[in-house]
Amino acid sequence: MRWNKFTIKTRTEAEDIVIATLTDIGIEGVEIEDRVPLTESEKKQMFVDILPEEPEDDGIAYLSFYLEEDADTDAILADVRRELDDLRGFLDIGEGTIEASRTEDKDWINNWKEYFHQFYVDDILIIPSWEEVRAEDQGRMIIHIDPGTAFGTGMHETTQLCMRQLKKYVTDRTEILDVGTGSGILSIAALKLGAKHAVGTDLDPCAIHAVQENLEANEIPSGAMQVLLGNIIDDREIQDTAGYEKYDIVTANILAEVLVPLTPVIVNHLKHGGIYITSGIIEEKETVVAEAVKAAGMEVLEVTRQKDWVSVTARRP
Repeated sequence: MRWNKFTIKTRTEAEDIVIATLTDIGIEGVEIEDRVPLTESEKKQMFVDILPEEPEDDGIAYLSFYLEEDADTDAILADVRRELDDLRGFLDIGEGTIEASRTEDKDWINNWKEYFHQFYVDDILIIPSWEEVRAEDQGRMIIHIDPGTAFGTGMHETTQLCMRQLKKYVTDRTEILDVGTGSGILSIAALKLGAKHAVGTDLDPCAIHAVQENLEANEIPSGAMQVLLGNIIDDREIQDTAGYEKYDIVTANILAEVLVPLTPVIVNHLKHGGIYITSGIIEEKETVVAEAVKAAGMEVLEVTRQKDWVSVTARRP
């Protein structure tokens, strides 16, 4: 199916009012393109440690909306132009021009699947739910993963670094806390390696559904994993629910900027002798994380690397 796309050229200061006006007309789902710098809050929510260079803000915004082919385009555009003219009476909306084009229908939620295929982390096969396990892989440890809208396919170097450390330390008595669990891939790997129980925490509500689906896809018994929604760094309820001095292993595959405030909190959840596995660290931040680990009273056991990424593994005395 093809759609008619219409793009209004306006000013960033007018974005909200123009969008509200389009909503009043009955247009929903406006796409925004501008050069407004990211806020500090937005930067903290990005799953990258090196932010892309941002172009200089030129004050221009492009607002795009889509109409089905059988929509009364002429009538809708007439309404849009009339409302834009009314806005000009009290607001600088810039050019206020409308450019028309056509676009293919996209399933943006599932479109990424064409880039995610099965792969190996050493002897472990990671395979998306929509692919079949080949006969020659039947004897391997297999993890079925469909991240959905949660973070974590296992393809990233940081996840693979954590998985290799889990293989070293998981036993059949392991209680594991997985901070920033996302799709649940690290917890599922630990459970498949024989861990007794897992608790995951995440800020994203999408993680709850994603983890549940992946647990079912991997035939993990009910009750083997619990997921808590919230920030364990500063949410006392989450901390209390997770429990103190309870875990043999804590994994945290997050950014260095998050690991620094997390570490002095998470040490209280580890048993004495417990293992703390961190990743999500670019090489330049290795020392920062290692120092945070030492400042929390833990001993750095090992630093492993893959490409430009680092994992720091430590033990609570």
